[in-house]
Amino acid sequence: MKNDFLKYQAQTSGHPLLLEIKEAKGSYVFDKNDKKYLDFIAGVSANTLGHQPKPVVDAVKKQLDAYMHVMVYGEFIQEPQVALAKLLAEHLPISLNCTYLTNSGTEATEGALKLAKRVTGRFEIIAARNAYHGNTQGAMSVCGKEEQNAAFRPLVPGSSFIDFNNEEDIHKITKNTAAVILETIQGGAGFIVPENKYLKRVKERCEAVGALLILDEIQSGIGRTGSFFAFEQFDVSPDILITGKGLGGGMPIGAFISSQEMMIQLTENPKLGHITTFGGHPVIAAAAEATLRTLFTSTLMDAVPKKEALIRSLLVHDSIIEIRGKGLMLAILLKEPELADYLILEGLKHGILLFWLLYEAKAVRITPPLTITEDEIKQGCELILSILNKSKETT
Repeated sequence: MKNDFLKYQAQTSGHPLLLEIKEAKGSYVFDKNDKKYLDFIAGVSANTLGHQPKPVVDAVKKQLDAYMHVMVYGEFIQEPQVALAKLLAEHLPISLNCTYLTNSGTEATEGALKLAKRVTGRFEIIAARNAYHGNTQGAMSVCGKEEQNAAFRPLVPGSSFIDFNNEEDIHKITKNTAAVILETIQGGAGFIVPENKYLKRVKERCEAVGALLILDEIQSGIGRTGSFFAFEQFDVSPDILITGKGLGGGMPIGAFISSQEMMIQLTENPKLGHITTFGGHPVIAAAAEATLRTLFTSTLMDAVPKKEALIRSLLVHDSIIEIRGKGLMLAILLKEPELADYLILEGLKHGILLFWLLYEAKAVRITPPLTITEDEIKQGCELILSILNKSKETT
């Protein structure tokens, strides 16, 4: 299997982890030899309810028995799509009442950028340096990391960049700006949390010049920071919201959400202004609805701050500079990149799944399922500390 994986499947890096998966359940992943791994990354923030959550599995099976794909998105009335869009609207600000379902977060980014240009009649997009919004060419155009972009230029023109949390840069938002797109909490940059009412000040500037604010909550949304979406904790509401990852409970999905007044402009001039074949696939939509209903009828989101506090209290070590992020979207910042590599790779040997962040080489991701127990958190933190102690012994 390993040889076939390397020979026939396109690779994203020269050094894949090569863990051969047999099954997964709850907070654990099992390899072909039945070795158990405590999952501290949740499929990179995607498995909100852990692995094989019963409500999601049941919803998928029920929908499979009814129908799968029947027609391109937006033509036939399909109950799973409608139910999901309605449920989202019921738990979001009234200005975010209309959802366009996509196949992934990066597709949602593309749709959000198109919508902003269509609504404002402008083309300039302002994004943050060290941002990550996806890997299609439009999304890459608003990712402020030239090392990632250089090999694929030219990208979509019209983007300019500001520094996240830099209030002086806010004045670069002008009447030429269609939209400002920001991650509510910067992900690839190292889980950077907005400070000093930064997002609110950006929104006020957007309103002053007639630009739109797009918030990307592909990573930070769906309860991961302790509220449905992280923007709720920063006294701001976007004009367009992007989501994905955790929304599907382990199934592939994305969405951009705005007002019906804005969204309807994608239907005319031109017609079919944004179209997709498989966006809102009924099986995936059913999984997402089940994920959300489980969140809204449980105490999982309420428990996130306590679980964050437990992780922070346990992960005290002289190799750890700080722990960034919020809720169960945390990053351990270590003294050097080599130590981050060591922790992740040794973690595999000791039965814990950890992972890198895209741009910050000294950071190690901790984004477990929201369903992780306090005992599992303690077990994982003990493993991390023991590996860090071992690293000191070997140097």
